[in-house]
Amino acid sequence: QVQLVESGGGSVQAGESLRLSCVASGYGYSHNCMAWFRQAPGKEREGVAFIYTGGDTAYYTDSVKGRFTISQDNAKSTVYLQMRSLKPEDTAMYYCAATSTCSSYHWARWAYDYWGRGTQVTVSS
Repeated sequence: QVQLVESGGGSVQAGESLRLSCVASGYGYSHNCMAWFRQAPGKEREGVAFIYTGGDTAYYTDSVKGRFTISQDNAKSTVYLQMRSLKPEDTAMYYCAATSTCSSYHWARWAYDYWGRGTQVTVSS
């Protein structure tokens, strides 16, 4: 059984930083694709950052480019999301997602087989 467990969320002021972690267990971690999504109250869940765990290919949604960085530590089966210069509009529940079948649909929720329960990020102005 695949498990994804997120951590690192919290409440910060605008301009500050947070680092989210997602630990994966229960399946072969390498050569898969993982992503961070977020969902604000009343809004659709949206893809934020994507990484191919078999290499370092990464993609970001436009609103976080230059501020967020996705990275991985395969030895720890962990994917990180470093978030800098946080803005109030970054406030959301952040979810980790994984799939063993990578595709070009990086931001499609249906493309991911496994999801974590989320970690809350709140940014105040």
